[in-house]
Amino acid sequence: MPEDQTKTGWSASSQKDRELVSRALEGDQRAYALLVQKYQKGLSLHIKRTIGDTKGIEDLVQEAFMKAFKALDTYSTSYAFSTWLYKIASNHAIDHKRKRRLATISLDKPTQTKEGEVRQQVPDTTYRPDRRIEGGQRANIIQEAIDSLPPKYRRVIVMRHQQEKSYEEIAQELNLPLGTVKAHIFRARRLLYTRLRDKRDSL
Repeated sequence: MPEDQTKTGWSASSQKDRELVSRALEGDQRAYALLVQKYQKGLSLHIKRTIGDTKGIEDLVQEAFMKAFKALDTYSTSYAFSTWLYKIASNHAIDHKRKRRLATISLDKPTQTKEGEVRQQVPDTTYRPDRRIEGGQRANIIQEAIDSLPPKYRRVIVMRHQQEKSYEEIAQELNLPLGTVKAHIFRARRLLYTRLRDKRDSL
């Protein structure tokens, strides 16, 4: 769980976190990787408790770290980094849980309300050629960004998101420690975010 600030000031651990954040903001990739390594296990347990199961936990943890990285310049040193990080993770997990619940609502079965049964309204899914073109353009831009990654990062991203392999399967096939695979995927996602950010209008 997040650390509390002591009466006499910041704990040594919290002070170290602040130093790592400062280095990360200056472009030190290793600094943020150390923060990920430090809080990965605890954040995984926290998200598991929040959503109630283990399905997709590893991806949710990675996504929470990515959100934190994107918002790192908004972090205030008035609070412990762990408190700020866990808040981001909690919000992300709750949002995921809400979306998952909505996705399981039957489109055919009526919803029971106080006024009676109401048939679920299905959005118009009429074929739109323009949407297909836009989707194709976006896919091409994303694929170009993936292709531009360093080989060790491109390989794990392709295996994880295109071949849908688990972290454990990737580690086994590449003969790499599980922690290294997770670190490579995290850094690959961060590079993709940076490269796609400049092309946001095209997406």
